[in-house]
Amino acid sequence: MQKVIRVAVIGAGKLGARHAEMYSKMPGVELVGVCDIHPDRAKDAARRCKTKPFHDHRELLTVVDAASIVVPSDKHYVISKDFLENNVDLLIEKPITTKLHDADELLQLAKKNNRIIQVGHIERFNSAIRTIKGIIKNPRFIECHRLGPYDARVADVGVTLDLMIHDIDIVLDLVKSPVKHIDAVGACIISKTEDIANARVRFENHAVCNLTASRVTPDVQRRIRIFQDNAYISLDYVNQEAQIYTREDGHIRHKKIDIKKADSLKEELSDFVECVRSKKQPLVSGKEGREALAVALEISEQIHRLG
Repeated sequence: MQKVIRVAVIGAGKLGARHAEMYSKMPGVELVGVCDIHPDRAKDAARRCKTKPFHDHRELLTVVDAASIVVPSDKHYVISKDFLENNVDLLIEKPITTKLHDADELLQLAKKNNRIIQVGHIERFNSAIRTIKGIIKNPRFIECHRLGPYDARVADVGVTLDLMIHDIDIVLDLVKSPVKHIDAVGACIISKTEDIANARVRFENHAVCNLTASRVTPDVQRRIRIFQDNAYISLDYVNQEAQIYTREDGHIRHKKIDIKKADSLKEELSDFVECVRSKKQPLVSGKEGREALAVALEISEQIHRLG
């Protein structure tokens, strides 16, 4: 008989409530509770998911096998540490932490206690990116745009840690080479942290990536363009669509890539539960979350030094 995985969701905001809803419908999973420091928010999410509300995450430390940490980024470290010390596997929403030494401590603690850390870089589970990975051979130049309107809920971190880090993680996974040099610029327009950022990243294998992120743009755009020898791939994350342009017999051939669309969050949480059950390596491990954080922090620091 399949083991039932006991799960808690810490943080019942917009995204945390979606985590709870997904777990509540997942076979082989028991949603033990939803926790939030705001009692009404916890009660509302718990009621809709037919589970119990909690207001202190420490009440759940010894009664679950796994937890989703969906609280503000600056609280990731403290709460995650409590769960890891009590041998609980974790899905930590991105960024893994806001400081590198905190991420390193969590990774060491997870290794010591043989626990899983999966980081919520949800774009890895986007159907379009999963489909094109099989045709990405040796990317030479990558261009990423992640733009959208301002959201006060995430004003605690800059646009680099909020939005750009998704593309940083994707690019690191595609290029698979150490970063050699970063040049970054940006501006604080609405908040005290950067609201628009651009970075040019050069890798040791000579690949180059240009990343742009903005949270002061009216229309939502999530795109990545990948150039490699004899091919150019354009991908739209929002619509889960991709196009490929290739050179054949001296002509440019274009075709739409066939993609079977799926719910990225459902795929992510299902993968996490399977990792907890079988103790397999997550698609986005804590180590990879840490690597994306290191690049994002360097970009953010450069922007603020120039500002």
